[in-house]
Amino acid sequence: MHSIETQSLVKSFGDVTAVNDVSFTVETGEIFGFLGSNGAGKSTTMMVLTTLLRPTSGKALISGFDVSENPKKVRERIGYVQQETTVDEYLTGRENLLLQAKLNHIPTHKIDSRIDDVLDLIELTDKQNEAVVTYSGGMRKRLDIAGGLLHRPKVLFLDEPTVGLDIQTRRKIWEYIKKIREEFDMTIFLTTHYMEEADQLCDRIGIIDGGRIQIIDSPENMKNAVGHEVITIILDNYKNPESVQPEFEKLEHVSKISHDQNKFTMFASNGTEVIPKIFQITNDLSIKVASISLTKPTLDDVFILYAGHEMRDDVQHLTGSGNAQK
Repeated sequence: MHSIETQSLVKSFGDVTAVNDVSFTVETGEIFGFLGSNGAGKSTTMMVLTTLLRPTSGKALISGFDVSENPKKVRERIGYVQQETTVDEYLTGRENLLLQAKLNHIPTHKIDSRIDDVLDLIELTDKQNEAVVTYSGGMRKRLDIAGGLLHRPKVLFLDEPTVGLDIQTRRKIWEYIKKIREEFDMTIFLTTHYMEEADQLCDRIGIIDGGRIQIIDSPENMKNAVGHEVITIILDNYKNPESVQPEFEKLEHVSKISHDQNKFTMFASNGTEVIPKIFQITNDLSIKVASISLTKPTLDDVFILYAGHEMRDDVQHLTGSGNAQK
């Protein structure tokens, strides 16, 4: 049995389709990531999986239980940590966890030991009796995650777990997430728009764009599938970049080209041979090249390959009209 399974999942808001025919599975003990821009459908999918939204059509199962037919059974088996912190800053760390334990109906005789365990796990034992208002952003996020672990869920959902945190704190949170998986053999489903986060944390990634999954695979397989090298060309204030792409597409050794305004990304098997030919094309067309680079594939390149554009935080990719869902 899969820990998580969706079958042709759809979630619409009026004319807006936020999640469009999404099917995937997540295995027990796996860290699975949804990678996509804001508005791509990541958080909407998670809200359906955590029973906060009902699907418009299709099925979603957690540990074999349908989120629509057995929401109570699903909620008993999951932990959910929202993007926005939910801790009460005027309570102490321990008091916040005590409140969470009672909300989750943890037996009274188990509460203290459970709280002690999670405080030790996230290294907040020495701060447990201090008001959360004195905590840093990273400490608050760790306390949030601890609250989601108290009832020992089989599946932990993390919505953008490190958004707004500095890179050092973000990496520390990654360590805790890996530690949680090892400690509890827990399945973890997270959403992110940070490429490095997906690359460092996830066993597999689903790239989602416009409410649709573009590809699911391991980060390593994705990068290997892109090709041997990536050429990035930026044209200098050229007004009609679409006219250049057909010329670039004629180049030998180039398997795929995408462009975003004056920036072109090419996936090539022999970049050192391709670059002189690029300059020949631009020279013949009297186009000035602002910059050109040759690199090994990254997850950014994978995203461009499958989504057709760079990761954006401010663009709505949904079909229809109205407000996009994250």
